[in-house]
Order: sequence, then C-alpha cells, then structure tokens
Amino acid sequence: MTAATDAGTATGPRFRALLPDPADGVDPVAAYAYPEGLTRPWLRANMVASADGGAWGPSGRTRELSSPPDRTVMGVLRGQADVVLAGAGTARIEGYRPVRPRGVWGGLREGRPPTPPIAVVTRSLDVHPDLLAAPEHARTIVFTTASAPADRRRAAARTADVVVAGEDSVRPEAVLEGLAGRGLLRVLTEGGPHLLAEFAAADALDELCLTVSPHLLGPAAARIVAGDAPSHTRDLRLAAALESEGSLFLRYVRG
Repeated sequence: MTAATDAGTATGPRFRALLPDPADGVDPVAAYAYPEGLTRPWLRANMVASADGGAWGPSGRTRELSSPPDRTVMGVLRGQADVVLAGAGTARIEGYRPVRPRGVWGGLREGRPPTPPIAVVTRSLDVHPDLLAAPEHARTIVFTTASAPADRRRAAARTADVVVAGEDSVRPEAVLEGLAGRGLLRVLTEGGPHLLAEFAAADALDELCLTVSPHLLGPAAARIVAGDAPSHTRDLRLAAALESEGSLFLRYVRG
C-alpha cells in the first residue's frame, strides 16, 4: 500500500486535480512533493482561509475551517517536512505539542527521524511546557531573542535546543540559517498570520499551500498575513489546484 493510499486517497478523502492537468484520484504525496536536490532551506507555508478570507473561526482557532481532506493534506505536508515551524502565539492557541509518529507516513520519512521537530519562534519564551518536553525522537527548537528572560532561556535549554536569532526580535534569516545548520531544509510553517507576514516581508517564502474552506466568517477574522511586518508585495505562480469535499487546495510558488 502506498503512502498516498495510507494518507487517505483510497481509505479517506479523495482528491481531484483541477490544474495543471485535470485528473481524478490524485496522490497528494506526489502533488505536494518538495523540489529535489535542495541546497538551501525551502520554506513552505500551509494555511487555511474561509471563502471570504478569514484565517480562523469563532473560537480563534482554525478547527472550524478544517475538514478531513484538509487534515489529510496537513498530515502529508508534515510527513514530508524536515521541521515544522510556528509562531509562539499559534503554538499556544492551537495546542502544539511534539509531533507524534504516524504509521501512515510509511516511506515519507525513510532515512530521517520518525517525526519532524517543532521549531517555535518566540521573543518572550512564553511556550507551553509540554512543547519543551524532551520527546523520544525530535527535540523542539526554540528561536528567541537576546532580550528574552535569561532564566526562561536556561530552563528551556534543559530539554530543547534554544537559538538566539536576534536582539529584540527574531530575524527570519537567522531562523532559516539555524535550520540549515541542522540539515533541516524542507521547512513547513503553519503560521500564524504574524509569523507568515514576517517571513514574506523578508522575501523568504518559497511556496504557499492554501486551503480555501467553503465557509463565510464575516469581517472579524484576520487574513492569513497580519501584524506589523513591513508592507510588501510578491508575485506568486499557481502551480497546482486540487479539490475535495468542497474545499480547494491551492499550491503557489514564487512567481
């Protein structure tokens, strides 16, 4: 049984390709494959938005926008990644913990640890203790600032890898350099909107995987980019579009 079948194309949600070549029964593992022969970090963002552009539901979390196909794609993307990168706010709100091994990943992680580590970006080191707990396979990586409380840095360093990546704010370039130094080139960020805005403003984003959920949320929810990052524009190219159970799965790459 292939990894794609395990991931859900046969036993769960089925995907059809709309672009570039229409087809039914699409393998999401193949559809979301990273470029081969990477020599630098490739930053892929996986985000979900409502049909009217909202980045989270009434609870302040993304669960209201998700669906079985969306969770299938998320599982595939995590299985392919070398590391999962998130902002501290998103890690707290969404309840991030060290990634657990999944039997459905099969050959996706051949030659690599059973799980990708979580890398969290935090200026204050306000991170849930469970995320810092020493897991069996992959220690959490914490990117923080020189101005973060020294006692919190020392405490986190007992069970996690702590990297100072800026004075008063974490520099996107320093994060990617720190991951590259650990051989982690397939970088998956799941946001949130503030972190995505900072990396996009630094022109560090290579790919955006956007799930468009068939819901209307109204004007209260933020967009998938938000915060105080400098204003910026970037051209993207639509590389692929899938559909499953009413949700669209759009894959954009640098224009």
